[in-house]
Amino acid sequence: MFDKVVIANRGEIALRILRACRELGIKTVAVHSTVDRDLKHVRLADESVCIGPPQPALSYLNIPAVISAAEVTDAVAIHPGYGFLSENADFAERVEQSGFVFIGPRSETIRLMGDKISAIRSMSAAGIPCVPGSGKPLTDDMGENVRIAREIGYPIIIKAAGGGGGRGMRVVHVEAALKNAIQLTKSEALAAFQNDTVYMEKFLEHPRHIEFQVLADHHGNCVHLGERDCSMQRRHQKIIEESPAPGIDAETRARMGKRCVDACLAIGYRGAGTFEFLYENGEFYFIEMNTRLQVEHPVTEMVTGVDIVKEQLAVAAGAKLSVTQAEVVLRGHAVECRINAEDPKTFRPSPGRVKTFHTPGGPGVRIDSHLYDGYLVPSHYDSLVAKLITHAPERTTALIRMANALNEMVVDGIDTNIPLHRDLVQDAAFLAGGTDIHYLERKLKLD
Repeated sequence: MFDKVVIANRGEIALRILRACRELGIKTVAVHSTVDRDLKHVRLADESVCIGPPQPALSYLNIPAVISAAEVTDAVAIHPGYGFLSENADFAERVEQSGFVFIGPRSETIRLMGDKISAIRSMSAAGIPCVPGSGKPLTDDMGENVRIAREIGYPIIIKAAGGGGGRGMRVVHVEAALKNAIQLTKSEALAAFQNDTVYMEKFLEHPRHIEFQVLADHHGNCVHLGERDCSMQRRHQKIIEESPAPGIDAETRARMGKRCVDACLAIGYRGAGTFEFLYENGEFYFIEMNTRLQVEHPVTEMVTGVDIVKEQLAVAAGAKLSVTQAEVVLRGHAVECRINAEDPKTFRPSPGRVKTFHTPGGPGVRIDSHLYDGYLVPSHYDSLVAKLITHAPERTTALIRMANALNEMVVDGIDTNIPLHRDLVQDAAFLAGGTDIHYLERKLKLD
């Protein structure tokens, strides 16, 4: 196992990685911006290195600074967490070239799956069903673009090939809006991802978002850990996740899980990854693969008992997976609510000082958070401040436990979306299970 690991992230996920390292006897180095010196994991790490000012581009996205931190502390490996540099193939390559271990897939795999067009081609070749689409980048030839759109059938969606995080997407319902939509999406993609390549897909009207968690090692072993339903979304941002997905039977789970495992073996994948699908009318359609740890990994951990972060660390160190597919058993049901520092109605970010932070408790309740009394939530980063997870033998009890936990939870001094979650876990359609990815936005408009 590694002697020392740099945690190249912040907030709750950095603390989560630190705890996994502690269990494995690994020393930790916390890198942080000037505004993050009081983060909980920075205080708890064996060493810490300030890598720049608050702006992400000058600190957490500063590749030379992160690698230098590993050099000056004699670390062996770097864990990127999620977000920031976690799916940056150039970063993974630089880490490898500098003599360190990148805790994640190989750089060429990240590059392959990071480009949505090449990812779709690879998955299609591996037998994974994909959404009908252009299958190639759109050009400036509007005649050809119109032909492709007509062949697919409206509505269609224009997507950034290098996109992620719900950005770089635009739905087109009529042909007259196609040209403008392509131009706007290309501009947004260039600004957000430094890549203006876009492609076209069929826009599904009422799909659910179902994803499969996979783990693979260097020794030809790969398993899936079941699926998650992440359909409760706003502007393509997930709000609530759960596992297993309501309405997905064991036979369907096994069939799709095996396809994901076979696809991993086909591309030589290693580490943790997630296959994301749109699910409509009983059919799965691949949309992308996340070559990193997911925000919502705790629900999978709760139902399988597999520590995904520890598996990441062990696999990166050259070990075999600790479980076989036959040993992966889904027990009970888990739900996760993302607690964001934002106004629950306007969704405007709400940075500021936390006066009181009280965590809920009881059977089957887990809280992943870096908050504490007096902590100052900065304005420079994502608004996620906590993840509340509940687990129970079946879904109804897991949701009751979630409702109780949300009522117990106190975050005073800043606004959070806890009131929205309290409403959602009592919502009749959500309680019934199987809401589509547009449900929350429809509900918010009605409210």
